[in-house]
Amino acid sequence: MPGADGTAMDRAINEIEGFLLWEAEKDRARIRAEAFCAGLPWLTDSQRREVELHYCRDQRDATWAYLERIAVRSATLRTEYEGVYRALRRRLITVFLSGTVAVAALVTVAVAGMAVR
Repeated sequence: MPGADGTAMDRAINEIEGFLLWEAEKDRARIRAEAFCAGLPWLTDSQRREVELHYCRDQRDATWAYLERIAVRSATLRTEYEGVYRALRRRLITVFLSGTVAVAALVTVAVAGMAVR
């Protein structure tokens, strides 16, 4: 089954991408924490490390909450768009079938008109 392999591969790629993005976010949080602490020169080394750890933890928690909100919103939008797509598809099929019936009726009338002559 080629589709099943593709789906598994897609999931694996998504997981790897998610892992790499999360690691990059942790690095950004660490860099921001170091920059924040650089503006507090009176901190001792142990205080600086504690502030950096707290800052990173807080930043990761905020990022995680943000990502969860985005995931929920994405799922909501997907459901909404799939509903709109199904409705549009039904309309298009209805218009196509109506047009086909109309053309068939016109052809039938034209053929019948020619047969009468």
